[in-house]
Amino acid sequence: MVEAFAVASGKGGTGKTTSTLALGMALAEEYDVTVVDADTGMANLLFHAGLADVETTLHDVLVEGGAPVEEATYDRFGMRVVPCGTSLSAFEAADHERLRDAVATLAADTDVLLLDSPATLSSKSAVLPIVLADRVVVVLQPTIPAISDGLKVQEYALSYGSDVAGTLFNRVQSDIETVRERADSYFEGPLLATVPESDVVREARSAGEPLLAYAPDSAAAAAYREAAARLNPRDGDSGDVAERFRAAVIPDPP
Repeated sequence: MVEAFAVASGKGGTGKTTSTLALGMALAEEYDVTVVDADTGMANLLFHAGLADVETTLHDVLVEGGAPVEEATYDRFGMRVVPCGTSLSAFEAADHERLRDAVATLAADTDVLLLDSPATLSSKSAVLPIVLADRVVVVLQPTIPAISDGLKVQEYALSYGSDVAGTLFNRVQSDIETVRERADSYFEGPLLATVPESDVVREARSAGEPLLAYAPDSAAAAAYREAAARLNPRDGDSGDVAERFRAAVIPDPP
């Protein structure tokens, strides 16, 4: 089986990378999980996962004649993690269409793929993870602008045949009932969880560890486990999914 999820937000600062790794660790308690930093322009998953010093990253896979994706795949925290580098020159040298083949290769040997998506929808490389995914998790902060940006993600996903797995409110500091009701009326899929703002999230990032490794008993970690439990990954055929990835058409940004 395999199902690919894009974790997306439409804006920066929502805690998307923290959410991707937290969902990955929670799902890894039951499934074989692979996490990919598909934010090839503004990557930071490698810092969250303690992989800042690795030699081979996704950038090395995406260049012509590049490394096989297996060489950029690392076993960390009960998951396989594919980090991306932070070099601007490496980003410019990468052929981002090669992401299709890299993801297809990974799909053949995992149950759940989580694609940490770029914060904006401003380029073909930015929208590709949303198009490749079977379903999209939309990460929101409880503000009207954040909901507006998230709706752009949903519109794009649905227009290219990707479903919405649900929404995840992150960095919540107070009652959000009014905002939540508005979001419920706009978004496909359920509210997966409400994750509270927490100092331990920042501490985990500074320590180079995913939240569920650094503070497994925190309220934020419990919320992410709740969200992961509601995802219910589907039993897709690995070969069919891989072929769909390789044949995916890269659309123009909205």
